[in-house]
Amino acid sequence: MGFFSALHASASALTAQRLRMDIISENIANVNTTRTEDGTPYRRKTVIFEARNGNTPFSSYLTNASKKLISNGGVRVSGIVEDQTPFKSVYDPGHPDADENGMVQMPNVDVVTEMVNLISASRAYEANITSIDTTKSMALKALEIGR
Repeated sequence: MGFFSALHASASALTAQRLRMDIISENIANVNTTRTEDGTPYRRKTVIFEARNGNTPFSSYLTNASKKLISNGGVRVSGIVEDQTPFKSVYDPGHPDADENGMVQMPNVDVVTEMVNLISASRAYEANITSIDTTKSMALKALEIGR
């Protein structure tokens, strides 16, 4: 993997993880939103990642390492989808969105799950920053050898 390919892969991951953190923040912000524009409670959103063109399984890198350079690698967001799990029903007869039985349909957002996902996205972001720093340090050391 070349110097710029390594930076490109990590930079694409930083962008993808930042978007993932934005979507998680949106989910947490809407944990109590019982009415959206279409009249239903807020639906939890998730981000779907996919490998960019040029990414192949790691085993093929080992066997083909001497044959070609890896280019255009990284990750991209292929979509943001709504979680179709059922809404939570909560008994709250005083709520404006309560039905005749006093049940309110609440969003399918679980704050604990969202926090775990947020920590995971944050760790992935930090790991990619470390990867960029390490790649930069290796390039600088290679330049020092040439002096």
